Amino acid sequence: MYLCGRRVDGAVPRRHFIVKLSVKSDYAARAVLWLCQHYQEGVARTVEEMASDQGIPPNYLVQILIELKSAQIVKSQRGKDGGYLLARPPADITFGDVLRCIHGELFDSPGLSNPQNPPELRHAWSQLREAVNEAANAITFQQLLEATVEKGKMYYI
Repeated sequence: MYLCGRRVDGAVPRRHFIVKLSVKSDYAARAVLWLCQHYQEGVARTVEEMASDQGIPPNYLVQILIELKSAQIVKSQRGKDGGYLLARPPADITFGDVLRCIHGELFDSPGLSNPQNPPELRHAWSQLREAVNEAANAITFQQLLEATVEKGKMYYI
């Protein structure tokens, strides 16, 4: 039983802290996955087509694609058959690449650089940052693409 945010036995309930990324990172990941699904075609895809298929506002998608292009995740092609395509194979693009392109450092805490924090606490923050980066770098878009293909092969009764 709780009374004023505390359990009756006096214990403080656990609070859930959330690391929250923006909608922009979701849109960027969706755009890259969509381009991965069309990678084998080797044809540039238009912003309008991508935006329509993914439900992303076209003007916002253009901004995201420009950032992805500066990180050499996608490339653009001009002309009548212009648009965007991946700059490298899906196996060479990690989830971490896309998130860092959009947000910079994936995990940051004032505790990492605060000289008043004890060294062991700064080390703990550093370990957490390293774990977040390792997890994001362990996921390639090739893996996500394969998971998409496997999902399509599932049979439901």
